[in-house]
Amino acid sequence: MDLLNTLVDKGMRRELPTREEALAVLATSDDELLDVVAAAGKVRRQWFGRRVKLNYLVNLKSGLCPEDCSYCSQRLGSKAGILKYTWLKPDEASKAAAAGVAGGAKRVCLVASGRGPTDRDVDRVTQTIEAIKERHEGVEVCACLGLLSDGQADRLRSAGADAYNHNLNTSEETYGAITTTHTYADRVETVQQAQAAGLSACSGLIAGMGESDKDLVDVVFALRDLDPDSVPVNFLIPFEGTPLAKEWNLTPQRCLRILAMVRFVCPDVEVRLAGGREVHLRSMQPLALHLVNSIFLGDYLTSEGQAGQADLDMIADAGFEVEGAGTTTLPRHRADALAGGCGTSAKPAGCGSQESAGCGSHGGGGGCGPCGGHGEQEPVADPVADAGESVPVARTEANGTARTDLVAVRRRGAGTDLAPNA
Repeated sequence: MDLLNTLVDKGMRRELPTREEALAVLATSDDELLDVVAAAGKVRRQWFGRRVKLNYLVNLKSGLCPEDCSYCSQRLGSKAGILKYTWLKPDEASKAAAAGVAGGAKRVCLVASGRGPTDRDVDRVTQTIEAIKERHEGVEVCACLGLLSDGQADRLRSAGADAYNHNLNTSEETYGAITTTHTYADRVETVQQAQAAGLSACSGLIAGMGESDKDLVDVVFALRDLDPDSVPVNFLIPFEGTPLAKEWNLTPQRCLRILAMVRFVCPDVEVRLAGGREVHLRSMQPLALHLVNSIFLGDYLTSEGQAGQADLDMIADAGFEVEGAGTTTLPRHRADALAGGCGTSAKPAGCGSQESAGCGSHGGGGGCGPCGGHGEQEPVADPVADAGESVPVARTEANGTARTDLVAVRRRGAGTDLAPNA
């Protein structure tokens, strides 16, 4: 297929595809799916070999969020029966993180629900970061605390944080249909603050919220322009008790096409398979490893994942290997640029340009809607519907069944007396 040959060639050179090419990937047929996966897999192997980076989530504060993000099980008014608890103490969080590190996780992601941290909250998190770093020298720590205020990113960086996660989630055009308590621009500003402080930016999306192909391409191209070092791709988990409990519109094939599109647009970036993979990819999860180079180990924020050992077995059985602690995740050109301080939204001279790089050119590796992906949203009205595109509506999967049996609320690990899944 000429399209795939073109995209592979561009990916090898870090040349960006056009929007039309990205849309064409999403429009490929199921008969072409293995060809799409094989093509994107060539780009993935060019920049990341057969390595898979493991990440581990620690939910520092669960539920009771004042924001109304419609996709989130922790949102204001959510009736989802999730765990609710206030801040874990630093030693509790460090103990939870230790389970993930023991399972092979190279990065620990510290997440807290809420609009954004107070200065006191930042104090708590800095103590937690220090406790984890003291116990596990060399482990990466990513914070995900919501919208940041002036100076907070610098404080997290000084405490030893390596990265900050805050997802864009969906296109700017449809963001207002998802959340009313903050704006898309607020999210962009927080990612830029993290970059300016020298933190590795992590920002991604949630698919399956009733969005159009155009929305998916728009958010991935926006991420490319924002230039994060890692891009988590979440697939909506429709929890009962949240607005999108009926929004089952993803198939395994659709998920793989989305991941392939992200890889072509972000060829040399850490693309992470995040929340919802067990629910929507199911037995086709191993194929996704040919597209992504990073996954979460074990459970998510409010939902349970497959057993940690099953994750490790899947990686080995598919012919991949867990990335070691001493291995640099990113390609050298990106890692060197990040180490040199090229991680800001206003790229200094010498940082790769939009035209020459993938999801950014400087390297390296959520509060609301964090990288664990766990909620829902009302069906999104497409602003371009009047131009002839159809408006997405809530629907079940192509086979007519909603796999609610695969949605399990997390009842173990952080915030409980039960051992975590790692």
